[in-house]
Amino acid sequence: MNSIDKELLKSIADLHSIPEGSYNIRKNGESLERRSTSDIEIISKEDKSGIDIIVHKGVKNKSVHIPVIITVGDLTDVVYNDFYIGEDADVLIVAGCGIHNPTGEESRHDGIHTFHLEKNAKVRYVEKHLGSGIGEKVLNPLTKIFIKENSEFEMETIQLGGVTYSKRDTEAVLEDNAKLVIKEKILTTESQEAITNFDVLLSGKNSHAQVISRSVAKGNSKQSFMSNIVGENASFGHVECDGILLDNAQIISVPKIDAKCPEASLVHEAAIGKIAGEQLIKLMSLGLTHEEAENLIIKGYLS
Repeated sequence: MNSIDKELLKSIADLHSIPEGSYNIRKNGESLERRSTSDIEIISKEDKSGIDIIVHKGVKNKSVHIPVIITVGDLTDVVYNDFYIGEDADVLIVAGCGIHNPTGEESRHDGIHTFHLEKNAKVRYVEKHLGSGIGEKVLNPLTKIFIKENSEFEMETIQLGGVTYSKRDTEAVLEDNAKLVIKEKILTTESQEAITNFDVLLSGKNSHAQVISRSVAKGNSKQSFMSNIVGENASFGHVECDGILLDNAQIISVPKIDAKCPEASLVHEAAIGKIAGEQLIKLMSLGLTHEEAENLIIKGYLS
């Protein structure tokens, strides 16, 4: 791996060296390095591009890294990854995609990830996206999550710079006592565009879903956030979408809740505004410039 590869992996997956345990590193549409263990197996698909990640029953306190990097232009990389999380397993999954496009042509990654959680399983899934270089950087992740009873899935999805266009779709179905927590952080600048769609079906009794989105739009960028929480049973769903708008940017927020059961408790909140002037004045009084104060506030907001 060269210095660009290493920097991308550090940014999207916090990898400073080859990780312990199972991992699969994908570069420019091909598997670069891979290791499976007896706890977590990684197997190439035979019918299409992608891998099956099998976390065996009862595996605890283990992690698997599956980052993707692209360092060329004029490439469309489509990958299908399926995760099979065994009963009573507890695992950290670190994914994400970094694109460094050195050409004027488009580089694009479409990652289709499907998670199957058995009973009493627990997953923390971290997905970071980053773009650099001069060409178009496009990322379109599709995440499907099927959570069986008493299982938990926590997802942290982060896009903090350089991505020209992204469309992230997340679909989830929760059975009895299942729990889903999604935390999204997005920063767009210049003429970038980011679209987010969440569709969550609370089909099980006492299922619980929480979706929290924080975003900052600068320059002439545009963001769209849409969520749809459907309560088919006695359940709880909460959507919170907060955005900071700067310059000539635009943020559209459409949170939707649909209660199909009298015992479904669904809540949505949405707020879009500018940085409070008092915050800027206070920081500038400490010696920071307006730009430095603004960047510090944004960094804290998205941390």
